[in-house]
Amino acid sequence: MKEAKFTTGSTMRHVTVMSLSASVGILALFMVDLIDMYFLSLLGEIELASAIGYAGSILFFTTSVCIGLSIAIGALVSRSVGAKNFEQAGRYLVNGYAVILVLTSAFASLIWFTIPVWVDLLGAKGRAAELSIAYLKIMIPSMPVLGLAMSSGAALRAVGDARRSMMSTLTGGAVNAIFDPIFIFGLNLGVEGAAIASVFARFSILGMAFYPVWKHHRLLVPFEVRKLSSDLKDFFSIALPAIVTNASTPIGTGYVTAAMAKFGDSVVAGLSITGRLTPVAFGVVFAVSGAVGPIIGQNYGAKIFPRVRSTIRDSLVFVAAYVGVVSIVLFIIPHWIGQIFNMDQEAQQIIDVFCRYIAITYILTGATFVGNAAFNNLGKPNYSTIVNVGKATIGTIPFVYFGGQWFGATGVILGQAVGSSVFGMLSILWVFAIVRQFEKQPATQSHLSTQDGIDRRCSLRDTNVAVKQCP
Repeated sequence: MKEAKFTTGSTMRHVTVMSLSASVGILALFMVDLIDMYFLSLLGEIELASAIGYAGSILFFTTSVCIGLSIAIGALVSRSVGAKNFEQAGRYLVNGYAVILVLTSAFASLIWFTIPVWVDLLGAKGRAAELSIAYLKIMIPSMPVLGLAMSSGAALRAVGDARRSMMSTLTGGAVNAIFDPIFIFGLNLGVEGAAIASVFARFSILGMAFYPVWKHHRLLVPFEVRKLSSDLKDFFSIALPAIVTNASTPIGTGYVTAAMAKFGDSVVAGLSITGRLTPVAFGVVFAVSGAVGPIIGQNYGAKIFPRVRSTIRDSLVFVAAYVGVVSIVLFIIPHWIGQIFNMDQEAQQIIDVFCRYIAITYILTGATFVGNAAFNNLGKPNYSTIVNVGKATIGTIPFVYFGGQWFGATGVILGQAVGSSVFGMLSILWVFAIVRQFEKQPATQSHLSTQDGIDRRCSLRDTNVAVKQCP
């Protein structure tokens, strides 16, 4: 770890390489979730699919807490690397590990003892509720493992090692795929078997991500309690807003699930299929937030604000192009998806609406992800919180409620998509306003007046530096 690799070179190339590398691992994990659903559908119980939908809303919430904690790690480490303060980067990581282990253990314990309450709040009844509880009882205790694994992956991306971060999640996906059929069918464990396989996968991700952090990049420094307190403020100034930001999304999703439950298990099963299909189809979009964060963070740490703007702009172009292509594919194949998972007519209708009308709105969902990454790495995590909490409340509840009243189950998911799109647009407009403020700061001009600044400005496609100034 000797340089900040994202402060030079094409920002579009960095965005593309980091996003695609990160998405490979994410796609592997979520593809396994989709395969989970396929295996369980072969057991012939519609309640299994709806149970995974209910459980998924709660797991989404716990995972979002882990994501929020890992965002703080990634932002602090990438800024320190950008400022060439590698000792500080290691200290942030080690102290972050300690905090994450304590917080996730406490949170997992709280959730585990109240699982039936949460399942009931989502509207699950009978067999679907029983299966959801059984699944969650196995998954929730592994939350600390997931938190440490995600933070290790964030640290790898923060130093520009997207390949090893990708390999850790690929390994997790492979482990899950191998053990799924063994536990579900071979040992006849059903939904509990799917959960056990997922826990094994989480441990494998942690091992594969932690090893290069420790051995290759040598980021780990001795843990000192007296230095922990001085870093807590920096950590929680990002982590708390990021947790609220990320947790707000599953809260909104939980409201949608509860709204759909009123229309029966079949539509919840359809929602569960689209919930597993979404990260597979749009895993690249989901990866953008974690992938571009280190690029923004390093350039922010180095005070090269034109590259910050370029990174954000290129990220939006990348997202729009990707979503456009995937939406065309999904528009063609909705009936095939329903047939593969043995869905009935009501569930099929949910899948049809998602593929034909909602998929394209992920351009603006992606804009929200880019906005989150920018806010968190530009020292404005509270702004990300405002946007996402607003999306999960104002952008969800009234849209979903009236959509359900006017158009039934399909109106629920259409309403959610419309509200999400509105806040995606607001998010990105706000981000560019923040970047303009940074670009006006006198410190930026003095930094770019140096030869190093000229060299870096010349690396941008949109620079106005005269040709004779460039080496």
